[in-house]
Amino acid sequence: MPKVWLERYPAHMGMPTAPVTPAPLPFEAPIAELEEQIRQLEAREDAAQWADEIASLVKSRASMLEKLYKTLHPWDMVKVARHPQRPQTADYINAFCRDFRELHGDRRYGDDPAIICGLGRIGPYKVMVIGHQKGRTTEERIKCNFGCAHPEGYRKALAKMQLAAKFDLPVVTFIDTPGAYPGIASEERGQAEAIAVNLREMSRLQTPIVSVVIGEGGSGGALGIGLADRVDMMQYAWYSVISPEGCAAILWKEANDTTNADAAKALNLTAADNMRLGIVDGVVEEPLGGAHRDRELAANRLERHIIGRLEEVTALNPRTLVEQRYERFRRLGETREIQPEA
Repeated sequence: MPKVWLERYPAHMGMPTAPVTPAPLPFEAPIAELEEQIRQLEAREDAAQWADEIASLVKSRASMLEKLYKTLHPWDMVKVARHPQRPQTADYINAFCRDFRELHGDRRYGDDPAIICGLGRIGPYKVMVIGHQKGRTTEERIKCNFGCAHPEGYRKALAKMQLAAKFDLPVVTFIDTPGAYPGIASEERGQAEAIAVNLREMSRLQTPIVSVVIGEGGSGGALGIGLADRVDMMQYAWYSVISPEGCAAILWKEANDTTNADAAKALNLTAADNMRLGIVDGVVEEPLGGAHRDRELAANRLERHIIGRLEEVTALNPRTLVEQRYERFRRLGETREIQPEA
């Protein structure tokens, strides 16, 4: 399988063959202590004599992870979605997208590495794959603007979607951005217009579109490639009109752990919240402790989910798809007027 980012991003190619021990998040301190004990015992020369103790600690870690992640606060879920070892678009492409060939440029300004586009195969389907890319190292993240795309990124994405429609290929998009890039250069090149055009054109594109929020789903930056027939989320991803920090800064003029946590709760940004409110169509279960703890299993589950979605949408007539897509997004934000009691 070709490695799509082999030249640009060689540090994180493919998926590991076994679960990894990730850097602990702040709320995982007790688990980190257990994992350190496990590592110390496994590193001993007489580790075989400690097999029962290691097995007991591993079991305790799994139990603690399960209990902790069942009751995660929304702000902690945001931290999970931002974990530096969480799989990104390039990782998923390398894990299960066969024969991938990356396509570059918007034919107007340039190429934006914050959005990957290319042709490939997922299961039995030939597809156009489009997704945000944050990068791993500092150098990569700067190149990718930390996953915040410029206008040329959204124009590149739209051009490739229109190419897919021309050849009757479904589109699969991976959403993972805190928002579109807000810099002066982006505004000068028409950031808002580029996203608006994408929303208009995606709403009437006569080819199936499947989107999955794999990490962060922030505001118009997410919607710019997320107006789809099926919109799903990974279990510990978040999807909202604004980030918790942005919300806190507006409402309380200060973004800190307390205000960010309050904002995250008020925004109803978790996968469960979005599912309950009818914003997304489904949730992809992650491995215990998040996708970053077992990236191979996370990729397998996501692949099966996407294939299932493609089976659904490719069976529909293109005109029917467009009509249903329009109605799907028109229904979002519906309210009911409740008459006060006399």
